[in-house]
Amino acid sequence: MIPIKKISLLILIISFLMFPQKTEHPKLIVGIVIDQMRYDYLIKFNRYFGHDGFNKLTNNGSDFTHAHFNYVPTFTAPGHSSIYTGTTPFYHGIIANDWFDRIKNHMVSSVAGDSFQSVGIQSDEGKRSPNNLLATTITDQLKIATNGKAKVVSISLKDRAAILPGGHSADEAFWYSNKSGNFISSTYYMNKLPDWVKDFYQRKLPDSFISQDWDLSLPDSDYQISSPDETKYESDVFNEGRTSFPHSLKNVDSNLKYSALIKTPFGNQLVLEFAKAAIVNENLGKNSVPDFLAVSFSSTDYIGHEYGPNSFEIEDTYIKLDKQIAELLSVLDKQIGKGNYLLFLTADHGIMESPGYLEKLKINGENFDTKIFYDSLKSFALKNYNDENIIKNYSNQQIFLNHEIVKNKNLNLVKVEKNFSDYFMNHFPQISLVLTRNELQKEIAERNSNNLILNGFNFKRSGDIVFEFEPNIIPDHKKGSTHGSTYNYDTHIPIIFYGWHIPRQKVNTPVYIVDIAPTIANLIGITEPNACIGIPIIK
Repeated sequence: MIPIKKISLLILIISFLMFPQKTEHPKLIVGIVIDQMRYDYLIKFNRYFGHDGFNKLTNNGSDFTHAHFNYVPTFTAPGHSSIYTGTTPFYHGIIANDWFDRIKNHMVSSVAGDSFQSVGIQSDEGKRSPNNLLATTITDQLKIATNGKAKVVSISLKDRAAILPGGHSADEAFWYSNKSGNFISSTYYMNKLPDWVKDFYQRKLPDSFISQDWDLSLPDSDYQISSPDETKYESDVFNEGRTSFPHSLKNVDSNLKYSALIKTPFGNQLVLEFAKAAIVNENLGKNSVPDFLAVSFSSTDYIGHEYGPNSFEIEDTYIKLDKQIAELLSVLDKQIGKGNYLLFLTADHGIMESPGYLEKLKINGENFDTKIFYDSLKSFALKNYNDENIIKNYSNQQIFLNHEIVKNKNLNLVKVEKNFSDYFMNHFPQISLVLTRNELQKEIAERNSNNLILNGFNFKRSGDIVFEFEPNIIPDHKKGSTHGSTYNYDTHIPIIFYGWHIPRQKVNTPVYIVDIAPTIANLIGITEPNACIGIPIIK
């Protein structure tokens, strides 16, 4: 008879070999942001997904099915900033992708970096930095907590989607050049590209992808949940004289082919291949402390804008993205080890249905001509104040008044704001709500979604009057679609946690995009970002 002690020891050894042992901390934290992904895509396209991509995350991780943004505008730069800072534009200051700067008197980029130089290209595409971001990110906090030892690498096609997640302290941030087709960076991070990036160039993947057709992954008959492949409310992106499959870049001007490539799923494949190279060559997850890899897939956004969310193109993009996610997870399992990395997947915003698609279903959907709107405002200003220049700028559904003119005319700024506000509501039935700076400055932003406009308003950077449209009103998009509103089609996005110390569960209680960063901080035992208003949502 075998002694009980030996049997117990044998069971312990077998258990150790059969089940992965949880490490003291995750070796690598991976943030995946899918640009313009609505939550319903996980359900709508699920029949086409395999077991190793999206379904692996939702079935084996914590899937929050009622996650929303708690501010507007729902754009890329504010979205990535809010995900990684755990707060809203009210505090982190990234109020849009680009905004009007009162002091400089012109529009500025969310990632402007004029004092820095491009790395990897001679153009200005690399003159970027995170200096406009007013709050710290979870990646910054990881750097602080580890005395700078953690390695932080951030990758995307878009500059803002690479730079803002990396925070102020990232070791490396890389984004795609529309001119060269290569990944580039800024002297904010480095003076020259790592050798492995130069080796990546030698693979000439963009040129290879440009020469390939974008074909459907499945037979046409399998795409019946989407619109007809050929519709009048889609864009002819590639100068083909049609909007249906297959798509080719052969008719695109040679100097525009690299910028057109990212409007295909090949753009996401480029990001995947570059991320895989970064994991291996930067030795991510091999540190004595957790490292961080931030990856943002942006082709989904470019394609959604051109074709809308109910298109063959979007459906096929997500079928392919499911396989790309599966491939990334496979690399992480191999390089870092199952259970050794902590991953989250989310989106920076959703998208509205195309007005043409809604019309077909007898649902109101309307294009709003902003030029007509702005001309009307100037006429109102000229009639009431004898100077149309009292309006200094109109952008991001905000009006910036010229405070100097208001002062010189001895006008009351609060009354001027109110007059414009009343004009909006009385003359434009497409507008549902108008708020003025005077009304907003009486409150502060909170985690809840009681006032999305307030949560997205920054008193240093925002305008004097801000407004929202009625549902399904879309500015300046007669074809395709866009995003940016307070409505569910823009705010309801996935939040999924997977891997290290993550329970398997589906949760339908309300959570917000600002909860991701404090959840990561709480799990790994570090301080949350300095302006964070979110809460941990993993028990």
